[in-house]
Amino acid sequence: MMKLELGKIEINDIQFSDNTEIDNGTLKVNKDELMEEIADDRVTSIEFNIVKPGDNVRIIPVKDVIEPRVKVEGDGGIFPGFLNDNTMVGEGKTLALKGAAVMTTGKIVGFQEGIVDMAGPGADYTPFSKFNNLVITCEVEEDIKQHEHEEILRMVGLKAASYLGECAKDVEPDSVETYENKPFLEAANEYPDLPKVGYIYMLQSQGLLHDTYVYGIDAKEMLPTFISPTEVMDGAVISGNCVSACDKNATYIHQNNPVIEDLYERHGEDINFMGVIISNENVTLGDKERSSNYVAKLAEQMGIDAAIVSEEGFGNPDADLIMNCNKLEEKGIETVLITDEFAGRDGASQSLADATPNADAVVTAGNANMTIDLPAMDKVIGHQKFADVIAGGFDGSLNDDGSITVEIQAITGSTNELGFNKLTARGY
Repeated sequence: MMKLELGKIEINDIQFSDNTEIDNGTLKVNKDELMEEIADDRVTSIEFNIVKPGDNVRIIPVKDVIEPRVKVEGDGGIFPGFLNDNTMVGEGKTLALKGAAVMTTGKIVGFQEGIVDMAGPGADYTPFSKFNNLVITCEVEEDIKQHEHEEILRMVGLKAASYLGECAKDVEPDSVETYENKPFLEAANEYPDLPKVGYIYMLQSQGLLHDTYVYGIDAKEMLPTFISPTEVMDGAVISGNCVSACDKNATYIHQNNPVIEDLYERHGEDINFMGVIISNENVTLGDKERSSNYVAKLAEQMGIDAAIVSEEGFGNPDADLIMNCNKLEEKGIETVLITDEFAGRDGASQSLADATPNADAVVTAGNANMTIDLPAMDKVIGHQKFADVIAGGFDGSLNDDGSITVEIQAITGSTNELGFNKLTARGY
């Protein structure tokens, strides 16, 4: 059995200070010490900014968002495979700084990075406008290739989140939640009268700059496999992709996967939550067939009656989503899909690149092609000029007065396919 205690420390403010510590709900940060922790010879400049909910600030382009955490009991450490080699997570006790986040930005890595407005209409579409964010603007040498640029920013963010989390080691959490994942036979017998439900967790893994890491391994190199939900909650899955900002799962979202949290909340009440199957998203038809076959086989071995399937991205991954749906349904496993839509700015186009009559239970996170006018902000962190080239933007998106007109595809987390957002749609 895997058992994780997740302690939550509420952070109401972030301030720069002589010492890095948590003082009565305020996270105080020593910039010089933090700079030493994240130093990299390939980096030409680093700038720190603190932004808070309601600030008239825009961050663009956003690379990743990460929740600071620290492992205080158990053999593993946070971000295994990157900061802690050959360690397992999902057991013991971890402390999380709730309400605080590390956000990375700088010169664009891939054209699909996004926007976070801390105020105005855009703030309603991104979950990250609600946090106290330490924003790290990181610029690299001119000859750095895109994949190396992404790796540099990824490691800067992980190291910063780890450094901030360390100051919580001796802090008493405001609350503690305990999560367990039992062996399949024991789990099935625990609630024999409840439907057994599994979660199929699709990870973006379609090529260069489309990477997600599991224990430091690129998901495109793996077959679908079982993973304890407590491992996901404890940092086993890390974002390394630069796909469309609207439905990208930032590392913060993996750490706080709302599907897993909701399944745990219902566990023992009206469902028996059996566990998680992680699956990659593939480019070729043959690879898609192989992974979806493996997903269906594992789900059958798990003995589940029903499955929730979430995807990351759109277009090509829609085929993986539909294959998973068809093969699960063929095995008698009732399936619910979570996706978003790219239905055109008028909402009249086909929402997904693939479809099936078996997809008769679908939750939508909204239409990413919807356009929005974002007013000028008093301060811009990063490079606003990229508004014309990021996915969801177009030539002329950035107006002379500093306002921006884009599809909500350009807003980080706006149509997140795990439901880590506020947007959905309802049919009548």
